[in-house]
Order: sequence, then structure tokens, then C-alpha cells
Amino acid sequence: MSDPSDRLPPLNALRAFEAAARRLSFTQAAEELNVTPGAISQQIRQLEEYAGTPLFKRTGRSVLLTDAAQASLPLVRDAFERISEAGRIMQAPARKGRVMVSSAPSFAAKWLAPRLDGFHREHGETEAWISADMGLTDFTTADADFAIRYGRGNYDGLKSEKLMDETVLPVCSPALLEGSDAIRKPSDLRHHTLIHDESNENDPSCPDWASWLRARNVKDVEGSRGPRFNQAILVIEAAAAGRGVALAKRAIAAADLASGRLVAPFADGSHLIDFGYWIVYPKGRHLTPDVRNFIKWLKTEATNSEVVGV
Repeated sequence: MSDPSDRLPPLNALRAFEAAARRLSFTQAAEELNVTPGAISQQIRQLEEYAGTPLFKRTGRSVLLTDAAQASLPLVRDAFERISEAGRIMQAPARKGRVMVSSAPSFAAKWLAPRLDGFHREHGETEAWISADMGLTDFTTADADFAIRYGRGNYDGLKSEKLMDETVLPVCSPALLEGSDAIRKPSDLRHHTLIHDESNENDPSCPDWASWLRARNVKDVEGSRGPRFNQAILVIEAAAAGRGVALAKRAIAAADLASGRLVAPFADGSHLIDFGYWIVYPKGRHLTPDVRNFIKWLKTEATNSEVVGV
């Protein structure tokens, strides 16, 4: 007979525990798992009865983890990742010919999507699906094979492969290079609206207009004026529409620079920043040949996508 102490904890209760512990909220865990807060509480009680010890400290509307919960949470998360990976391996024959990649909307729309026809021409047997989401991919629940993230490449529990660096540079409509107020040098920006990227993807090394102008000793242009947008893609569209000059991420502006919708008015206007784009996926994940081919293609595209100011 098996030892009663070896019996497995209830799986649904473990899922409720992992979600509640990660979010430190029964309500948010309930929303994530599409159940009621009462159901989460019931499953947590069931798990505490199994463990023989409290797992949460209730403090009003919030909860804190007990020592037992803090010690077991990493193991529970690792177990779910392994179960998820086992399911992916089981589904491998059904997933053949499909790659799912998660990316921020701006990068997906402006860099990745315009290039997909090239991938499909080279790999007609494989379909590439894009999931554009502002939030970070949770690989314990998401169907994505991998994600493309903007940052420094340090992500707990994930393997990171550098896709490409990022630079910031001024861009505008070609129309702004003509007429009596044509842009020829940075000081000419005093005649034009400055467009600001206020997206949450910016990193501390990314210059704003004030610091970009200061670095070029431009003193007669007020760097704080002009409209602000909370997504990089909106910054690009405003500049392409002729609303002003944007300080934009090179990768997000690349397709519009290549098509001529945008131009980079200053040859020395680029500024390399600390953040870059990274291919990330769980450590130990089995990558199918289709996924490996797609990643290889992505890296080739990134190498070939260098944009030079005009």
C-alpha cells in the first residue's frame, strides 16, 4: 500500500494557490482562472487542510504568504511549467506547421508583421501566428512558443537570446524637409512640433527630446513642448501624418523609413540605448523544428534591418 503522505495535492487547489500567491489577491486569482473569489477561498482551504498548515495570512483585502507558502511556491510554479511542457510535447504532431509568437503591439505591427510574407515565401509549410499583447507573456497559461521582449534580457526562469539592439532617432514626414521651414539641422526643430513617446517600454538610457537637444548643444528649442503618446506606434503614425518630428525607436520606424513615409533628417541623430529586443522562452522548453526555423529567420531579418539616417 502507498504511504498516505505520498498522495498528490489536489491539482485545482494548486492552480488556485499559484495564481493567488503570484498576485497576492484571491480576487485577481479568481479573475485569471475565471472562477469566483469564493471558489478560490474554498480551494485554498482544501490545500491548507492537505498541508496541515496555513498558506496565507489574511490582512484585510490583501494576503501575505506564510513561510510554508513561500518555500513551496517556486516548486509549484516549476511543476506547472513542466506539466505544460509535457502537454506541448504531446501536442507536437498536431502543432506541426504552426508557430505562435507573442510580442508588444507596436513591435508586432511595425517590425514583425511587414516581414512575415518573406518568411512564408521561404517556409510555405509553416504558418506564423502573432499574439500582440501589452502584458508580459505568462508561459504557464499562454499558447505562445516564445515571446519577443524589449528590455535588458534578464528574465527569471526564461532563456533569452538577443534579437537586436535598439536606437532612438528623430523621424518625420518627407514634407517637413521642404518649404521655408525645411529641416536641415537640429536648430531648425524650433519651427516644428516635437512628438514624445511616453510608452511604458522606455528605459532609463532612452533620451527624451530635452536630453537629445542638450547633447547636440541646441539651446533655442524647447524640448518639453509637443504632444505625448503612450504607444510607440501612435508616435510613428503622428510623425508620418506630418504632425511634427518624433523621437522614435528605430525598429518601430523601420518599415515606414524603408517605404519613404518617414525620413530621418539628421545623419548623426541616432542614440544607442541599453534596452534591446530578446527572444525568450522557458528554460528546458522543447523547440520544434518549425520554431527553430522561425527564430533563425528572425535573427537573419534583424541582422539585415539596420536603418541609416539620411
